[in-house]
Amino acid sequence: MLEFIGPALEHLFTLENFLWMNLGVFIGAVFAAVPGLSVILCVILFLPFTYRMTAIPGMMFLLGIYCAGGYGGSVSAILINTPGTPHAAATMMDGHPLSQKGRTKAALKIALYASAFGGVFSALMLLFLGPQVAQVAAQLGTAEYFMVCLFGLTIIAGVSGKSMIKGIIAACIGLLISCIGADPMTSYDRFTFGIPRLYLGLDLAICLIGLFALVEILAKAEKKSGPLVLDSKKINDDGKITKDEYKRMIRPTILSSIIGVLVGIIPGTGASEASWFSYDRAKAMSKHKEEFGHGSVEGIAAAESANNAVTGATLIPLLTMGIPGDGTVAIMLSALMINGLNPGLSLFTTQGDIMYAIMIGLIFVNLFMLLQGNFLTRLFAKVVSIPQEILTPIIVMFCFAGAYSVNKNYFDVGVTLIFAVIAWLLRKLDMPPVPILLGMVLGNMTETNFRRALLISNGNPAIFVSSVYCIIFITLTVLAVAALIRSKLKESNGQVKK
Repeated sequence: MLEFIGPALEHLFTLENFLWMNLGVFIGAVFAAVPGLSVILCVILFLPFTYRMTAIPGMMFLLGIYCAGGYGGSVSAILINTPGTPHAAATMMDGHPLSQKGRTKAALKIALYASAFGGVFSALMLLFLGPQVAQVAAQLGTAEYFMVCLFGLTIIAGVSGKSMIKGIIAACIGLLISCIGADPMTSYDRFTFGIPRLYLGLDLAICLIGLFALVEILAKAEKKSGPLVLDSKKINDDGKITKDEYKRMIRPTILSSIIGVLVGIIPGTGASEASWFSYDRAKAMSKHKEEFGHGSVEGIAAAESANNAVTGATLIPLLTMGIPGDGTVAIMLSALMINGLNPGLSLFTTQGDIMYAIMIGLIFVNLFMLLQGNFLTRLFAKVVSIPQEILTPIIVMFCFAGAYSVNKNYFDVGVTLIFAVIAWLLRKLDMPPVPILLGMVLGNMTETNFRRALLISNGNPAIFVSSVYCIIFITLTVLAVAALIRSKLKESNGQVKK
């Protein structure tokens, strides 16, 4: 580790990296502050632009968006009682009531400080735990990696929404899309229909612009929303936080940061689960339970520190085994691989200087988020009231510019439009889009390791239970599926009782 720190700092401390870092933080906070514009949408829109960058500035830009998005969602949650991102819903429970008491700026400050602490804590955990997990991952063979991918596919059940069946169908669509192009073992064409451009497969960024970005515009076009009037005088209060409130924030912030890291490491959970679980724990442990739901500083601190503590933790399984912790970091895998950075121990040995630069850079991303939040809070607040008729055409232009910029051809723009139509039809059928993304990301890796393992064993399936690691991942997969089935049965039983 120590031998990489010096070169990593040399790579990191450049004007280019810090500019992209700050730009990512600003864009992420602005996007997340607008209700309906998610962090995953923002990352997808700007992913194609990172294809022209080297690894470090590209990842700094995307991580800036990712981390600031965790804080940005709290702005609209506090100001207008509408979470900018799903995981800011827990912040809304106490953030808006505190704002109604005339302490809007204090609520925004608490959310910012807790988010920054959770983010820095998570980045430190990544820095120290990532290389250790990578050493374990280095001992995995093709059979073990297939079992890891199989375990990763259980994420799909966790992000399937109300219907697990629809989630599985959506994941199968993603797996089918991942098969388009040359067979990874024989190089024969698959599902290319005589179109030469499809031989190399479909670029993830192009597909995702249609699946997540353009479809959001179509969905917004179907809704009629009146102009939102925001009173900027609401954040003119002094924003003072008392010493007693700071003391009360310490315990829930530290505990929620730990919870956020533990939840983030487990694939398929995410910031929403971490923030609600932390909010519930903070309420149970508080000496001022009666304040929760009425403007509790502990509630805001717990929710915000947890959802930002997830950010660094989700990168641990991604960088070490190629298994994304959630949908947003699944997209970042594309940015890594375009620069030849394949997940595993090699990232921490042969390219350790780059990896440590990215991990240390994540700490600075959160520090810059703290600085920008302190000075630009009023600007982020005004973004909430941007009219949709101005915002929508800007996003559409970014969508088409991003699709064209990947390979500089109009075929990709056509593919984006096709995927937008597919995503719109799937939305009408109430099918979640995230399982499609995970199927596309994990499909090729799962198939390649499965077929290689069978080739090594001459077709004997016993290779998948031939090591301790295989048995461990089989057990984890069974437990994960059992837990998800149990939770779904509880939900259905609860609905029946109602």
